Amino acid sequence: MRISKFNRKHLSLRLFSILSKSHSCSYSSAVSKPSANTEHEIQNSHFLIEPSVSRRIIKPSQDLGLNFQKDAPIADKIFRDAPEFGSYRRGDSTFYSLIENYAKSGDFTSLEMVFSRMKREKRAFIEKNFIVVVRAYGKAHLPEKAVELFTRMVDEFQCKRTVKSFNSVLNVIIQEALYSRALEFYNFIIVNTQNICPNVLTFNLVIKALCKLGLVDRAIHVFREMPVFKSVPDVYTYCTLMDGLCKEDRIDEAVALLDEMQIEGCFPSQVTFNILINGLCKKGDLARAAKLVDNMFLKGCVPNEVTYNTLIHGLCLKGKLDKATSLLDRMLLNKCIPNDVTYGTIINGLVKQGRAVDGARVLLAMEEKGHNANEYVYSALVSGLFKVGKSEQALRMWKEMMEKGCKPNTVVYSSLIDGLCREGKPNEAEEILSEMIRVGCKPNAYTYSSLMRGFFETGNSDKALLVWKEIAEKDGMNNDVCHGVLISGLCKDGKLKEALMVWKHMYSKGYTPDVVAYSSMIHGLCIAGSVEQGLKLFNEMLCKESDCKPDVVTYNILLNALCKQDSLSRAIDLLNNMLDQCCDPDSVTCNIFLTTLKGKLNPPTKW
Repeated sequence: MRISKFNRKHLSLRLFSILSKSHSCSYSSAVSKPSANTEHEIQNSHFLIEPSVSRRIIKPSQDLGLNFQKDAPIADKIFRDAPEFGSYRRGDSTFYSLIENYAKSGDFTSLEMVFSRMKREKRAFIEKNFIVVVRAYGKAHLPEKAVELFTRMVDEFQCKRTVKSFNSVLNVIIQEALYSRALEFYNFIIVNTQNICPNVLTFNLVIKALCKLGLVDRAIHVFREMPVFKSVPDVYTYCTLMDGLCKEDRIDEAVALLDEMQIEGCFPSQVTFNILINGLCKKGDLARAAKLVDNMFLKGCVPNEVTYNTLIHGLCLKGKLDKATSLLDRMLLNKCIPNDVTYGTIINGLVKQGRAVDGARVLLAMEEKGHNANEYVYSALVSGLFKVGKSEQALRMWKEMMEKGCKPNTVVYSSLIDGLCREGKPNEAEEILSEMIRVGCKPNAYTYSSLMRGFFETGNSDKALLVWKEIAEKDGMNNDVCHGVLISGLCKDGKLKEALMVWKHMYSKGYTPDVVAYSSMIHGLCIAGSVEQGLKLFNEMLCKESDCKPDVVTYNILLNALCKQDSLSRAIDLLNNMLDQCCDPDSVTCNIFLTTLKGKLNPPTKW
């Protein structure tokens, strides 16, 4: 049953109230016409070719009938140069082919010339012409031109618009991530143009725009209004809404939609399940995510590599590496081929758990299956092997990477430099840095801070300062990390005066000390016996933004200093402050107090 003109207007107004509060968008009917120069050029074309040639290639009253896609240059030349003589007159299909040809090549100037000529010759415009051009504007990232052309369809070209051309324009706007603009366009056209009734594609686009803007409740409202317009939600509608709900951490509502869509006779796809599994994994609800995978099989929907990768990633984040590797075996059993992401996720998870050696074994299995590791996998393994004391294996991994033609990036080089420094080999690390610069790979703050730390830890503070000077000369380098390492190293080396100079330099250059820099400076002051100065800096931290609040390390430094000063009551006050700031004590905190109390209960025996 068709919706009457009055009812359609009434329903459109209902949707308008949902989608906007006070949008007052004006889409003017004024259009940009071809310039005077263009009109002159068209009117004064001579279209001259030899009559004998014209008789060979065309017949009177017949379209050119050329394949404009295959013979574009020839077709274009004939169209521009062919005369109008005798009974010959180009047919509409010739113009339509030209429009399609120019749209595909993105020649918008020639398109306007064709439109102008068609108008002058009173040719019939069809909606398909404009849809092709709208898509071309989308490809060229010109959404406003698409909107303008949609307005011109009626005002200038007397071409009837339907929901097809409307959806094409709406899609172009959304592809450019102009979601608010898309909703304004929807409201203006649907409310003010009674001959366009939205269909399921329209609603899918509107729901997508609302979800991207985080307006999920309004998206749900539009979803519930769809039956009023005789539109039945499809699998894409449900997937879009589920994804929006998951991103707003409304997982239960998203899962409830799965049951609803099946009741309504809409069968879920792999994408549907993957969206929900991803949402549950991010929430940490791995049990429900695993049940959904089982449910997929029951519904005849076979899990793909995205499904398994999502679940494996969730297990790795939870530290359940054994279950992740078991799932890899199950994946193979179900004839789903693991990809680079699958193996990379497991390797990264193993490295984070201190099992880099197991990660190297997975890499071997990965290569046996014909997959090649990328630089990020190698970076994780090189760094992880150094951290577990497997420096020789890490260096072999580095060599293997180079032999296989995998070009190391900044992350890989930085991992190797950091690993060598952890092994007490900063000089070798410095050689790697030189090689890195020589091959055109730009070091970052992490690279330099690792090298500085390596020199400080081997007692070579002078070399560390030379590295610092090199950093200071570089533009655009994020020095916050390096400042923290420098201050920490100088304080540990007993060079408090130099550390204070660096501290003042930070402020003079507009750098903001982070929690590491503050903690290092406080530690240096406490070692030098200036506990009160350390407490002053601590109070300064409390007044800072949340990203620079004292952490457990900061508190432990001060607690240890106060206890060594025999200021137990002040240490207890500081502990209470620590708890008030929602900073949980750790084993180091407990040991500080246990050692202090033990000393008070069992004072040293005097001989």
